[in-house]
Amino acid sequence: MTPYLELRNVSVSFNGFKALNEFNMSVSKGELRCLIGPNGAGKTTALDIICGKVKPSAGSVVFDGTALEGLEEHRIARAGVGRKFQVPSVFRDLTVAENLEVARAHRPGVWANLRWDARRSGRKDIERLAQLISLTEHLDRPAAYLSHGQTQWLEIGMLVAQDAELILMDEPTAGMTAQETRKTAELFARLKGKHTLLVVEHDMGFVKAIGDVISVMHLGQLLAEGTAAEVEEHPEVRRAYLGSGGITNA
Repeated sequence: MTPYLELRNVSVSFNGFKALNEFNMSVSKGELRCLIGPNGAGKTTALDIICGKVKPSAGSVVFDGTALEGLEEHRIARAGVGRKFQVPSVFRDLTVAENLEVARAHRPGVWANLRWDARRSGRKDIERLAQLISLTEHLDRPAAYLSHGQTQWLEIGMLVAQDAELILMDEPTAGMTAQETRKTAELFARLKGKHTLLVVEHDMGFVKAIGDVISVMHLGQLLAEGTAAEVEEHPEVRRAYLGSGGITNA
């Protein structure tokens, strides 16, 4: 079966430091893949390579049959790749509904999007999106008044509104309460299958709750891959994490 997303022998260096060293990873369509590893393992760099923020010095990135490594960021986004960064990026002065409408308007330019009439393009679609991300009761509330977790969900909803087939997320639960983390796991369960999710995360409790497959990175390479139980028992993983508090603190 042809992988939906494949990184082949990807390398990239920063000031002589090899952040990725012939890194390989394959992800199936509809999968929820978790990417873990200690700080400096190359996890965020892998996301940067996929979305085009960083260009590889060697190797290839193929998404749904399209080579991404030579494309600019906006072309990669149009190909169906959405990226959620650690710090949420929403329009804080707009309501939840208006944020979702801006995302789904599919018009070039922020100001053109802001002038788009939500009523013409379908309030019901916005309400369905709000229900998906548990923000139905906050549709007419400015994003500035949302909690940290709710703001994260809104940004994920905006990626869904943009028809992102592949959603990249970097530590989505950082700063969340336990309840918000649980609700985020439930949201991811609803998203996977229809969307392909690649999640960089340090919270192993969350990873165990959501991950179909876990990829462990170490020194810019793929160290191990499998279920949570499999990677925890993997001898190379145990050796790499020995004395670091164990993989639970990845």
